[in-house]
Amino acid sequence: MGATDEAERTYGDIDDVEVAPEGGWNAQFVDGEWRSAAGRDTITVNAPATRSPVGEVPRGTTDDLDEAFAVAERAQQEWANTPPQARSRIVSRVASLLEEHAGDVAHLTAIEGGGVRAKAEFEAGAAGGVAAHAAGMSLRNRGEQSDSIVPGKENIVVEEPVGVVGVITPWNFPLVLSMRAVAPALALGNAVVLKPDEHTPVTGGLLLARLFELAGLPDGLLNVVTGYGSDVGDHLSGHETPSVISFTGSTEVGRRVARNAAENLHLPALELGGNNAHVVTDDVDLDRAIEAGAFGSFTHQGQVCISINRHLVHEDVYDEYVAGLAAAAESLPVGDPLDEESVVGPIVNESQFERMISFLEDSIEMGAEVEAGGDYDDPYVEPTVLSNATNGMPTACNEHFGPIAPVIPFSSDEEAVELANDTEFGLSGSVHCRDVGRARSIADRMETGMVHINDQPLNDDPQAPFGGVKASGMGRYNDRWIADEFTTTRWISVQHEPRDYH
Repeated sequence: MGATDEAERTYGDIDDVEVAPEGGWNAQFVDGEWRSAAGRDTITVNAPATRSPVGEVPRGTTDDLDEAFAVAERAQQEWANTPPQARSRIVSRVASLLEEHAGDVAHLTAIEGGGVRAKAEFEAGAAGGVAAHAAGMSLRNRGEQSDSIVPGKENIVVEEPVGVVGVITPWNFPLVLSMRAVAPALALGNAVVLKPDEHTPVTGGLLLARLFELAGLPDGLLNVVTGYGSDVGDHLSGHETPSVISFTGSTEVGRRVARNAAENLHLPALELGGNNAHVVTDDVDLDRAIEAGAFGSFTHQGQVCISINRHLVHEDVYDEYVAGLAAAAESLPVGDPLDEESVVGPIVNESQFERMISFLEDSIEMGAEVEAGGDYDDPYVEPTVLSNATNGMPTACNEHFGPIAPVIPFSSDEEAVELANDTEFGLSGSVHCRDVGRARSIADRMETGMVHINDQPLNDDPQAPFGGVKASGMGRYNDRWIADEFTTTRWISVQHEPRDYH
């Protein structure tokens, strides 16, 4: 376990890619200009694999945000009046550029976010798919016409851009989670101000600015301000200009974002935390359930809001499932994300590492037994399988965000549903059962925004609604659901004949 030998490592810095703008990434992107950080405070970007600096970006201020919003507001109306075909071409071009610069994207994902090759390729492809699908949203006429209860009147319902969208995104899948807000917002005629997480300011923000710049997006429509959430996050979510605030992150911060947005009567679109259950019944293809369980728990070191947090397994197949999942965990190579053989990479930062290890150690102290893994050496944690787990253990009741798989037994479908729902979260989940009708019965009773039968929770599709219930957020991303968030509906009537008011 651990990183490649230092002498063999090929780490450069975040500027070592062809797609970087002239002068590198140490700049903010406002009004179509790369504004250098020269003479001002910066944020150091550290590689998760080495905990060492790989670059710097500007430390944005509230003044930077104010200017970005003013610029966006000025530019938006002309963009809304731009023919939809022109908007579509630009967003579609971004999808092509992601494919063209796939190597750069993979490199940036590895050094800035700690993503292994498979994760980098998946994220680039997913972001490209989001952009390609969003391009088509420009061309959909979602208006309606109808008769009226008033004689001679015609009702017209039109859907128009909301204006300016503020976007705050996290560090775990920064490119795709930023793209799923930015691309539809722009395609539908809005302008955007984006603040990426300070741990991934390039892949979560500046890279998007560069791609849209290369695609020919007019100045002022996408503005990226890099900075700490404590400096500018509250200011963005409470700003008077944006009509919608799109936020992906923790439930704790999401509640504050929602309050700030509501103060201005602005719409919050929130995708928050999860504690996702993988339910395995006694009537199951065990190999298939185990393979799905390993993928859903250990992809990107478990640092995914929709990864499996708890494995709920029927007592009749519990021992076999635990043994199979442990064998799968032990087969996964752990190491440097630039090593193409690595499947599990580093934990993003020290605070996340320490929090996760605290959950692990406390769970073991409470009686959980380590069946695989259990070793750790910052920044790496071995894929770990825990048997004899309960819903009340820290690795189960918290969103642990790590490569840890607590396996909890149940004796009936009713108990499985009760365990699955015993959390404040309701984002995603999965059910494995040969009898799809029985699986559907379980899925229907799970309090989540998304459930996947004979699969695992880590799924996204630009044509399907993505989002949660309870403390996992409000609103939905993708397709017509995000279009509802980023457009406003107006009723216009035409009285074609003189009306009798008497």
